[in-house]
Amino acid sequence: MTKYNNMFHVGDQAWRDRETHKQRREWLWQGVVVIAVIALLALFAYNVTTNLEARNIRSGFAFLSDRASFEIGEALIDVSSNDGFGWMFLAGMLNTIRVAAIAILTATFLGVVVGLMRLSRHPLIRFLGAAHVEFYRNIPLLIQLFAIYLVITEFLPDIFTPLEFGSWAFLSKAGFQFAVPEALGWANLFAVLLGALAAFVIRARLLKKITSLMSNVFGGLGGVGVAIFIWCAFGVLGGWSKPVLEGFMVEGGASATPEFLTLWLGLTLFTSASIAEIVRAGVLAVPQGQWRAAEALGMTRMQAVSYVVLPQSLRLAIPPMASQYMNLTKNSSLAVIIGYPDIVSVGNTSIVIMGQALEAILIIMCVYLMLNLIIAVVMNRLNARVVAAPK
Repeated sequence: MTKYNNMFHVGDQAWRDRETHKQRREWLWQGVVVIAVIALLALFAYNVTTNLEARNIRSGFAFLSDRASFEIGEALIDVSSNDGFGWMFLAGMLNTIRVAAIAILTATFLGVVVGLMRLSRHPLIRFLGAAHVEFYRNIPLLIQLFAIYLVITEFLPDIFTPLEFGSWAFLSKAGFQFAVPEALGWANLFAVLLGALAAFVIRARLLKKITSLMSNVFGGLGGVGVAIFIWCAFGVLGGWSKPVLEGFMVEGGASATPEFLTLWLGLTLFTSASIAEIVRAGVLAVPQGQWRAAEALGMTRMQAVSYVVLPQSLRLAIPPMASQYMNLTKNSSLAVIIGYPDIVSVGNTSIVIMGQALEAILIIMCVYLMLNLIIAVVMNRLNARVVAAPK
């Protein structure tokens, strides 16, 4: 017995030694590859710097503190031609984030609705869903943006005879003007904070009665409802700032420019078609036995979708939806063709003024890389929670 034990220990030790040697060899090769990549990047940077200096071309990012000397049509922060290029790039990045975030929300909502329409038993509803998908998915986004911009700027009435929605909003070639609370900043802040708190409370209350996935969904919807209610309450109690036409200008309220509307609608419609197909494929991937089991338990079709089919289909739908969100964010760079001042537009203007194309392009690349990495991290966390949720 002792003999066999000794042989076992010797064999185990030999196996451990081989594994240790293998790991060290793998780490060694990985280190060599990393060093080689760093060396190549350093060589590339040295060659670029040398060539720029030989041609007396300014390099580096010091230009970000220089006066920009150009204006931005719309921005979430106060900007002027006296601000530096760095501040302009920040304004452009915020514009990109704004249109991408809003388009992701609306494209997801519309995509889910259209995807469920394609699964409807009613032939007309199913046809309308299929028509939406086939129309917007098979026309290039660039062409759609041109078409939407043409409709807004050519076929809508001018600013003097707009399409009015009472005294609360009106639509014209100048964009969409709408009423907002007088204390807009405080209204936005409290709406977001109380909406997030309400979502957390609703989720915690529902978690004891339904699955964690559905409690997250209903908690999020409840939080959005509370945020909208708080935002409107500020307007009711503190007064509304309504848009009023004075001469050639619109005073009061808030507005969405034709360029923003075009980009938002284009991204929403184009991406929703792909999301609808992802939703449809995810639902169809659930075995028919799950539907029959839900019906056997007395569930309605909507209950079967909400509590049985949707949690399972999300496991298949979330990874490709993450890719669609990242594609949407990257497609927002087409804003430059319609004049929306996103990060690409600001970068192009900076290149024309300063001539430092390499630095401006690097900034743009880093912004899109950062945004898409954030989307990937968030969606991976969501996917991990859905996969770990009880089946």
